[in-house]
Amino acid sequence: MDIVSVLVGPMANNSYLLTDAGEGLLIDAAAEPDTLTALVDGTPVRTLVTTHRHHDHIEALAAMAATTGARLVAGAPDADAIEAATGVTIDERVWDGDTLRVGEASMEVIGLVGHTPGSIALAYIPDDDGPVQLFTGDSLFPGGPGKTTSPADFTSLMDDLEAKVFARFDDDTVVWPGHGAPTTLGAERGHLDEWRARGW
Repeated sequence: MDIVSVLVGPMANNSYLLTDAGEGLLIDAAAEPDTLTALVDGTPVRTLVTTHRHHDHIEALAAMAATTGARLVAGAPDADAIEAATGVTIDERVWDGDTLRVGEASMEVIGLVGHTPGSIALAYIPDDDGPVQLFTGDSLFPGGPGKTTSPADFTSLMDDLEAKVFARFDDDTVVWPGHGAPTTLGAERGHLDEWRARGW
């Protein structure tokens, strides 16, 4: 599977195009539909995934849905808010254990509650024992979890990250965040207690 990303919008969002067997999946049509159309560059995008409902991740969603005709996917608890903000219809509302396909590749959906109620990550687990590729939206960054607005949300996000991500995947897992540079779980794992203690 090929992974290409572009930075779009005033908050420097990462939008990712995943391609396998000539078919594309776009993660977060955040902004700048012309830039995203150039990124796609003729690749048939069958699926467009929105990692969560925040405005900076959905500003080009309606335009890219019209351009690509892709099936729209989002975490079930965030889907209504995404529809209300963009006017699109979410075709598939997903959560823990659901799978998405791009070409011949399968990706697992992981629900991570805290940054928003319905944030999702996508995990591509290759057949050749290569590193897992994990697309985390705004739930996990280099240096810590995504922003939360209450202690309960922070605890929820940390609990989900530890149980559903760090406890499951190896240190060589590559993390592709919604903003900023990629990292690995190994680079972040040793800081989990520090994140808990600081509360953000």
